[in-house]
Formats: sequence, C-alpha cells, structure tokens
Amino acid sequence: MAHKRICKAVFPAAGLGTRFLPATKAQPKEMMPLVDKPIIQYGVEEALAAGCDQIIIITGRGKTSIEDHFDVSYELEKMLEERGKTDLLAVVRQISDMIHVSYTRQKEAMGLGHAVLMSRELVGDEPFAVILADDIIDAEVPCLKQMIEVYNETGAPVLATQVVEGRAISSYGVLDAKPVASKWGHRLFEVRNLVEKPKMEDAPSNLAIIGRYVLTPAIFEMLASTPLGTGGELQLTDGLKQLLKKEKIYGYTFEGKRHDTGDKLGFLKATVEFALKREDLGAEFREYLKTLKL
Repeated sequence: MAHKRICKAVFPAAGLGTRFLPATKAQPKEMMPLVDKPIIQYGVEEALAAGCDQIIIITGRGKTSIEDHFDVSYELEKMLEERGKTDLLAVVRQISDMIHVSYTRQKEAMGLGHAVLMSRELVGDEPFAVILADDIIDAEVPCLKQMIEVYNETGAPVLATQVVEGRAISSYGVLDAKPVASKWGHRLFEVRNLVEKPKMEDAPSNLAIIGRYVLTPAIFEMLASTPLGTGGELQLTDGLKQLLKKEKIYGYTFEGKRHDTGDKLGFLKATVEFALKREDLGAEFREYLKTLKL
C-alpha cells in the first residue's frame, strides 16, 4: 500500500540554549558552527537527502540569524563574485537554493510538544518529520531516510532510538517496546508505552528516544488535548502516548553515530570527529593532535 510521501521536516529551534551561555546570549545555539557549518544546517541537509524539500523552522525571539542564514545574501554574493571567489560563492548559494523554508514563532518555550503543535497549519493533513538539530547523526544512509523507509513499509509513526546504558537513561524519553521480525533485523520495535525521563530503576528498557521522529498528522489532535506536564511544558512523549491508543508506533534503532551537540562535551567530540573526516583539514589536524601530551 502506498503512503503519502513525506516532504516536510519540522525543526524546533525556539529553545534558549542556556547550556552554552555566554556564547548563546546573542546567537542561537542552532547557529553554533561545527567546524564551519551551523549545527542546524547538518539537520537540514539530512532532511533534504531524505527527500524532504519543505523545511519548517519553529523559531523564537532572537533567532533571526537562522532566517538570515537560509536566505539569499545579495551583498555577500556580489562581493564574492567581484573577487572571483567562485568556490565560496557556490557554498553560500547552495544554502539559499537548498530548500523552501517557512518559519513560525513559538512565543513561549513551552516544550517540544508545543513547538511541534506550532507547525500544525504549515504541515496540514500529511505525515511529516521532526528533527532536533542538537542530535547530529553521522550515517552512510541519512538517519531520516532510514526512518522514512520504515514508515513507507508500515504507514505508522517511527521514533529513532538508541541504546543508552546506566543513569544517563534518565535524561531521555524511554520506550517500552517489543522486537518485531522485519527486514531490518533487530532494529525494529513495536512500542507498547513511552516514559519521559524515568529514574534508572524505573526505566522500562534501555531504548532511548533520539531527536528524529516520523509522525502522522493525528499527533496534532493529541497534542492539542494533552494537558501540560512537568514545568508547565507540553511534552511530545505525552502526545505520543495518546496517539498510541489510536495508531501503532514503531521504534527504530538507526545505523550511524549520534553526536549530542546540545552538550558541551558532545559538541567538542563532534567538532574533533568532523574535522578529522575533512579532506582539507583531517591530515594536518590529526598530526597536530598527535603532538599533544595527553
């Protein structure tokens, strides 16, 4: 059975980025560069590679630099053209030519569920993806593309999952799920329940929800009727729990390496790993690292 094609990806980007203060006092954390590219651009490129050419960014106060980044910069392009810097000109143009971007404001940071709900009018009555830009996933086949393949087969919402051991599990939404025999081997699970940030001893499994979701439009109705949870926030996990009563939901353990760039140490590790993979920097940077007396 053919399902509606997923061509819209929602990026919640209204958070305050307090973990990176003072760097994020005047610039969005989504615009912090990983080597030479803003964090959010990695997610946008992943969405594009997965077939999503309509990007919806949920912004908030002080996030205009995100809009500027994906817009055309006439002055910069003219200057690069005049100076014959064609390679840089191509890089800059590629960003604005990349996709169709729409923006909507989340006036108060009231949680991930609320941010997703803000996209309701722009998404309309079709399935869509949600990407949390903090989670950068380095994969041969883009993580979202893997998940859309699962959706195309099942027609049901798909949540990206990763095994997280020990106390760290308490920082995530966690799945209570059973393995499903499928062409994806041991990677697919049918979700029975979801628990938001459980204590380690109460976690139903070690399967944490990571920042990639493929959702059906029914989630909007669920979120609109879900009461606010902890800290007066609307949790996406709570909306998904309601959706579970109506639709099957699958967890999918993606192939690839996740970097949590919303965390200082994760950001530093990602910077080193991405720099080492660069043709123009890798070899020299590797030699430099060898000289450090660690």
